[in-house]
Formats: sequence, C-alpha cells, structure tokens
Amino acid sequence: MSDTVVAAELDQLRIERDGLRVERDELRDTLLRRQAEFDNFRKRTERERIEQSQYASMEVVGDLLPILDDFERALAADSNSPEYAKGVQMIYSRMSESLKKTGLEPIDATGKPFDPHLHQAIERVETNDSPDNTVLGEFQRGYHFKGKLLRPSMVKVAVPASPRGDSRILKI
Repeated sequence: MSDTVVAAELDQLRIERDGLRVERDELRDTLLRRQAEFDNFRKRTERERIEQSQYASMEVVGDLLPILDDFERALAADSNSPEYAKGVQMIYSRMSESLKKTGLEPIDATGKPFDPHLHQAIERVETNDSPDNTVLGEFQRGYHFKGKLLRPSMVKVAVPASPRGDSRILKI
C-alpha cells in the first residue's frame, strides 16, 4: 500500500473518530439534560404532594370555623350558670387549641390598619377618635391556615367624620 492510501485511510478514520466523539458528547449532554429534567420533575411532584397533603385539611378546618364562631358567641352571651359557662369555655379552648395545632391562626384585626387582603369592611364609622382606616372592631374573626388566608375578618373601619356644613354634600 502506498503512503497516500494509508494517509487517506488514516484521515478517514480520524474524521470518523471525531464524528463519533461529537456524537458521544451530544448523547452525554442529552443524557445529563434528561437526568436534570427528571430530577426537577421528581422534586416538583414531591413538593406538590406535600402541598396537597398540607392543605387537604383546609376545607375541613374551614367547615369548623362556624362552630368556633358559635362558641365565641356563646361565651359572649350572659349565662345564669357558671358551670355551663365554664364548660363552654373548656370546649372552646380545646377545639381552638386543636385547630391551632393543625395550622389555624386567628387574624388580629382590632386596632390595626385596614388591609383589604385580610379584612372585609362591613361597616364604616365616622369618627375623629381613631386614625383613618383603622379597624374599630370585628363582626367575625378571620383566620390564616398554614400561612394562607382561609377567611377574611369582617370588620368595622374608622373614616374621618365629615363636618356638618360639608360643601361636598349636595343640598336639594
């Protein structure tokens, strides 16, 4: 065989070898990407599963809130029997503590600035005794459940008192 034929075959083998290296590198890159995609999928699926299990009880806790409200109303009502009031208080405390353990947190609204993300304004009270947009009281307590708003607080909010001779009021 002549040197030119051997050199040509050698060049051909080098070209084939370089092509196989490029193909190998592309396959390795594809494999690494697929492994990363699968790992991300696995992590996302696990995170979604955890979230679903954490918030699965959210609906049940939401259904128990009216009962908690009823206990609060019962505690606020006058009772002729101190034993009855003590029993209602004990039941309320146990239920409240159990719900707190599951992730229920009451929203502290009274005296705080009105926040439309946490509060639902039911009544506006004209007053100069409190700053504008301050929550003056709660009609119904709001709750967070594991960091998410479960129910907004129904509140009455302070607004500035308008002077009697307010020129903005249309007199007919």
